Amino acid sequence: MTAFLFILGLVLLVAGAELLVRGASTLAARLGLSPLMIGLTVVAFGTSSPELAVSLKAALGGSASVDLVLGNVVGSNILNVLVVLGLAALITPLVVTRLLVRVDVPIMIGVSILLVLLSLDGRIGRLDGLLLTLGMLAYSALAYRLGKADERPEAAPLTPADAHPPATSRGWLIPLLTTLTGLALLVLGSHWLVQGAMALAQRLGISQMVIGLTVVAIGTSLPEIATAIMATLRGQRDIAVGGVVGSNIANILGVLGPSAVVAGGGIPVPAILFQLDYPLLLVAAAACLPVFFTEHTITRLEGVGLLVLYLIYTVLLVLHTIQHAAFGPSHRIFFLFVIPAMALPLLFQAWRQRGPSH
Repeated sequence: MTAFLFILGLVLLVAGAELLVRGASTLAARLGLSPLMIGLTVVAFGTSSPELAVSLKAALGGSASVDLVLGNVVGSNILNVLVVLGLAALITPLVVTRLLVRVDVPIMIGVSILLVLLSLDGRIGRLDGLLLTLGMLAYSALAYRLGKADERPEAAPLTPADAHPPATSRGWLIPLLTTLTGLALLVLGSHWLVQGAMALAQRLGISQMVIGLTVVAIGTSLPEIATAIMATLRGQRDIAVGGVVGSNIANILGVLGPSAVVAGGGIPVPAILFQLDYPLLLVAAAACLPVFFTEHTITRLEGVGLLVLYLIYTVLLVLHTIQHAAFGPSHRIFFLFVIPAMALPLLFQAWRQRGPSH
């Protein structure tokens, strides 16, 4: 029964996010917003809605499930950059717009650093959550302002069917109903997913933080994966990349923030996050700058590199969970040698190509 509820919760989350993204994207497209704007806001917030639903449910559940919140957010952000962008780049090299490089990626790096700083006292409290939530409102206003100013001729809706929307109320009613249905499925799916994840952690003797960093993070990131791959196949690469960057910003500001506000005693920060997960979170966010800056393109080779980083991270997480003696040496080799070895070529290439943006 536990496995059934967990899997059903995942299915409802994915289905709900898909309906939410489709409905909200259609509404946004009919307002004349660009694909990048849709990716940074509507798609990003829509695909982050599973994280928000799961995190709020866990935060309201008290100390028994609050560990899921931070693990879910951090794990999802790491997976978004390393896996979602990696898989999308394997399909076709992703062209990155100048707006992302100059505005949104630095914001993503900044909020990731802010999260680590707020965690230094061992807890994300209500005041911290309020600060993050206000940051989400400020970013939304900035993204909307920049999106409205982006009047590129290639700005187009998600699908050809949306290019000529009917001038009737039904043209707005169907996307609205689709959006509301998606939200309802997200709420129900999040309830079953949290219940199943808690039971799974207890049965396997694994901490809820690890479950949140892996199983729940992967489950709630499935909409990002599906959306990025679908957008890439459709040629809407702005939506694929913008969705990931916007989703990571939304996860920290718009998911963790409200969750910390409603959590009674705040959200505790385990020490393991400072050893492994926070450093990789910052590395993944910072890696976007040189990757995006080199000809404003994520190549297939860079996509493979991102996927390899996530695979190594997963192995390290497993080694730490089972308290294997190899964790210490492997952890040091990963951060002292592997990451620098992969980063130096990107930094050198970015330095060589510095100058006017393409």
